[in-house]
Amino acid sequence: MPRKSVQPGLFAGTPANLPPGLFHRPGLLDPAGQAALYAAVQAVARDAPFAHARTRMGLTSAAMTNAGSAGWWSDLKGYRYETRNPATGAAWPPMPAIFREAVAAAVADTPWPDFAPDACLINFYGEGAKMGLHQDRDEKDFAQPIVTVSLGDDGDFLIGGLTRSERAQVLIVKSGDALIMGGDSRMRFHGIRKIHPGTSPLEPLAGRISLTFRKAL
Repeated sequence: MPRKSVQPGLFAGTPANLPPGLFHRPGLLDPAGQAALYAAVQAVARDAPFAHARTRMGLTSAAMTNAGSAGWWSDLKGYRYETRNPATGAAWPPMPAIFREAVAAAVADTPWPDFAPDACLINFYGEGAKMGLHQDRDEKDFAQPIVTVSLGDDGDFLIGGLTRSERAQVLIVKSGDALIMGGDSRMRFHGIRKIHPGTSPLEPLAGRISLTFRKAL
């Protein structure tokens, strides 16, 4: 379960002053909480298996699935949210209670304590997987933050500026960490440069899983 007392922290090796609107919650989930969240992800994936989305540049290297009232999808029709899994026609699995508990712990003591996501995009990064710099801009309300919770291997999270050309900073995210992007940082370009195989504290999980919570509809 998420720890109830969470203190804001800093990424190792990064300046003390994070950009406005960017919050890091290192170790938000203790080992038991990480294991419980991973079990919930596995249950979601049994109903909606991980798949590689197709973008304009080809297939993504990270596999993905979704939970909630809507799920993010990409194919030759473009980027969008769908209330049903285009691969099967079935509704996405409902968001497990533990997902919402993790979000509530993450946004405590931020400007968005009442954030209530309706979509969770779940990405799996195996060895060599990455994601280029991009903005999350398919949601209807940019006043709502984006909350990401990490499980498994450490990852190099890239946080850039408001234009693609601005230099990105590398931030290390570990299993159990949460990252909140809102306010002035809501539209920052971001991505995953690489993961670090063999660093997962969850013995069954080799690779990195990110749960990205959004208010999509």
